[in-house]
Amino acid sequence: MGWLVIVTLIVIGLIFLLLEILVVPGATVVGIVGAAMMAFGVYSAYSSHGAVAGTYTLGATLVFSIGALALALKSNTWRRAMLGSEVDGRVNIVEAEKVKPGDEGIAITRLNPMGKAMINDEYYEVTSKDNLISQNTEIIVTKVDGNKIIVKSKSN
Repeated sequence: MGWLVIVTLIVIGLIFLLLEILVVPGATVVGIVGAAMMAFGVYSAYSSHGAVAGTYTLGATLVFSIGALALALKSNTWRRAMLGSEVDGRVNIVEAEKVKPGDEGIAITRLNPMGKAMINDEYYEVTSKDNLISQNTEIIVTKVDGNKIIVKSKSN
């Protein structure tokens, strides 16, 4: 087997391994194929060109692989491909002093049976005691259970 084929196998195998590590983690098929291609390239160097050439190929493959991985992890190239958004959601934090049964508010979204409501000038995720409460309907807090606020329509 010629050097061009051996080098091509090793380079494509390295690309597959980098893809496995940086882009498609968990899809082990890509990593296995990449490792197999690199191993076959090194094996071909041993079988076609002898032990000395095979050993040099193995050493060069290891150095090149470690260097490429270090460069890929260090560079900003992958930052463009990776998700950079942050999760800004939060859990309802209901303080006993702020929301009590009997407090009134307004449904900001349709409560079917859950939605967003404004109670005492604060937004909360609430659950409707009734099945459906339309948007902009006045509501009353019936129960506060930990972080869960149960409401009903004021017109009922």
